[in-house]
Amino acid sequence: MKYNKIALVGNPNTGKTSLFNALTGLNQHVGNFPGVTVDKKSGNLKIDTHTLELIDLPGTYSVYPRSMDEKVVYDIFSSKTHPDYPDAVCIVVDASNLERNLLLFTQIYELGLPTMLVLNMSDVAFRKGKKLKIELFQQAFPEAAIVQTNARLGMGLDRFKKALSVGLPARETKNVELIDVEALELQTQDTEKRFQEIQALLSNVQTIEQKSINHKKVSKLDTLFVHPIWGYGLFLLMLLALFQLIFSLASYPMDLIDMAFGNLSAWVQTLMSKGVLTDLIANGIIPGIGGVVIFVPQIVLLFLFLGILEETGYMSRVVFIMDRLMRPFGLNGKSVVPLLSSAACAIPGVMASRTISNWKERLITILVAPLMSCSARIPVFTLLISLVIPKKNIFGFINLQGLTFFGLYALGIVSALVVSIILKWTIKSKETSMLMLELPDLRLPRWKNVIITVFDKAKIFLLDAGKVIVAISIILWALGTYGPTEKTTKAVNAISIPKIKTEQALDEYDKKVAAVKFENSYIGILGKTIEPLIKPLGYDWKIGISLITSFAAREVFVGSMATIYSVEADGEETTSLLSKMKAAKNEKEEPIYTLASGLSLMVFYVYAMQCMATFAVVKRETKSWKWPIIQLVYMGVLAYIASWIVYQIFM
Repeated sequence: MKYNKIALVGNPNTGKTSLFNALTGLNQHVGNFPGVTVDKKSGNLKIDTHTLELIDLPGTYSVYPRSMDEKVVYDIFSSKTHPDYPDAVCIVVDASNLERNLLLFTQIYELGLPTMLVLNMSDVAFRKGKKLKIELFQQAFPEAAIVQTNARLGMGLDRFKKALSVGLPARETKNVELIDVEALELQTQDTEKRFQEIQALLSNVQTIEQKSINHKKVSKLDTLFVHPIWGYGLFLLMLLALFQLIFSLASYPMDLIDMAFGNLSAWVQTLMSKGVLTDLIANGIIPGIGGVVIFVPQIVLLFLFLGILEETGYMSRVVFIMDRLMRPFGLNGKSVVPLLSSAACAIPGVMASRTISNWKERLITILVAPLMSCSARIPVFTLLISLVIPKKNIFGFINLQGLTFFGLYALGIVSALVVSIILKWTIKSKETSMLMLELPDLRLPRWKNVIITVFDKAKIFLLDAGKVIVAISIILWALGTYGPTEKTTKAVNAISIPKIKTEQALDEYDKKVAAVKFENSYIGILGKTIEPLIKPLGYDWKIGISLITSFAAREVFVGSMATIYSVEADGEETTSLLSKMKAAKNEKEEPIYTLASGLSLMVFYVYAMQCMATFAVVKRETKSWKWPIIQLVYMGVLAYIASWIVYQIFM
C-alpha cells in the first residue's frame, strides 16, 4: 500500500458523504483543520492489512473558494507543506451531471497527485438516459483510475478498495500550480476555458437517450414542498410532529433511566460506608451523570428526524422556500442551514454561516443563531414542562406538553426573525447577495448515514456535555457540602433537638439539619446573595445557582438541580429530581415551581446566551470581541425582561 492519507473531494450533493460513511462506518472522528474552525471529518479505512486515513473535505464546486469552508480545499491543494496534504485524492462526481462536476476534477487532476475519479450516482444517470463511453472517457484522463459506484446502495465499494490496493496510475503529467486566490480575472478565464473543453469532451463520450422516465411523482412532491403557502405549512407540521414524538416516545426510556440512576444512588449508599467519598459518588457524580444520560432518547429522536430530512433531499427544499421569507429580515435562504443547525447546537450553526458570502447577512445569522433553541435546551425544557404543564391532550390527540415544547421553539424562531430586522436596520452594508442552490433529487433515506449521524451526535452530547456536567456536579457537591464552619455550627445549634426521640421526630430533625447546612454552605451563601436580583422573575436562590452554572453549558441546569437537591437531602431522599422539585417550597410554604415561575424560566432559557463555548466561537468567527459582547448583553437583557413579563402575566 503506497498511501497513508487520502482526500475525498467533490461537489455538494454528489454522494461524497455517503461514500465516506460507507467506507469508514463508525470509525470516524471529528476535529478541526489546522488553523481554522472548519470541521475536519476523517476516518480509518482498512485495505488488506494496511489502515489509511480518509479525509472528507468540505463540498466545493471549484478549488477557488467563495466561502471559508471552500477555502480549506484551496489551502490544502495549494501547499505541499500543509499538514493535510494527501498522498492521493479521490474526486467524487455525480455521473448524471458531469458537465458541472468535471470542472473540479480537471482542476485537481492537473496537480499531479495520484488520482481516482469516482463516478457516483450511476443509477440517477441511467434514469436520465445518460450513458458514458467509459473507454473513450478514460482516454481523456489516462493517468486517473475511474471507478463507478452507487454509494447509497453500497455498490462499487470493492472496486474502490481494489483500485487503492493495486495502486493508482503513476503520474507523469507536469504539476500545475493553482492560480492565486486573489487573481479573480485569471480564475474566471480558466473556468470558462475548462467548461468549453468539458462540453466538447462530453459531446464525444456521453450519449443522452430520450427515455420515458416517470418524473411525475417527484414533480408533484416538489410542487407541494416548494409551494409558497403549503410548503411552509408542511414544514411546520413536521416540526410539530417531531415535538409530539419527543414527549410521547422518549418518555418511556427516560423514566427507566431516571429510575435506574435513582436506584443506583441508593444502592451505592447501602453498599459503601458513610463518609465523604460515598456522599460524593451518591449525591454528586451519579446524579450528574444521570442528568446527562436521561436526555439521550430525546437527542436521538431530534437528530434522527433531522438526518432523515437531510438524506431525503427535503432540507434543500426548505432552504429554497425559506429564502423568500428570509430576505425581508436581512437574511437569505442559506441562513436557514445555520439556523436549523443551531437547533442541534449553536456552535456548528455559527460555523455553518461561512457558506454565506455576504458579510452583513453572515453577521446577522451569527448574532441570532443562539436564539434558535438548541439540543442543550431540551433537558431544561423537558424538565420544566414535565414540572408545570399538565400531561393531557387537546382535541384528543395533541399532547399539551409537546405543544408547549413546539411553542418554545417557535418563540425562538420568531424572536430570531424580529432581532434580524432590527440588525438589518442598524448594521450598514452596501453588499448585495443572491441565492445559488441546487436541489438534489428526492430519494429514500440511506439509513446507514442517518444512524452514523445520530450515533456521532449522541456521542458528542454524552462525552462533551457529559464531561462539563459531571465536573460542575462535583464542584457543586463540594460547594454545597462545605461552608464556613462557625456559621454552619451556629445555625445547626439553633435547631431544637427533639425531646422525644421517635423515628419520625429524628427524621424531621435530620432533614432540618441538612437543609440548614445546605443554606449555610458556600453555594447557599452565593445563591442567597443573588436571590434579590432574580426574585422578581419568580426564582429562588437554588435556581439562581443553576443559572450561573448554566453559563458553562445550558444542559448543566438539570445536573446542577439534581446535585443541589441531592446534597440538600443529604442522601436520605431517593426519589426522582422531578418529584423533589414538585415538593420544593419557599419560606412561605408555597410551591416554588408554579405555572408562572416555570414558564418564566423556560422563556429565560429561550433567550439567554448561556453557553461560553458559543461565545468563544462567535469571537473567533467575527475576529472581534465587539460582536460576542453585544450578543451576550442583548440576549441577557432580552431574557430578563421577557421572563419578568411572563411571570407577571401568569402569577
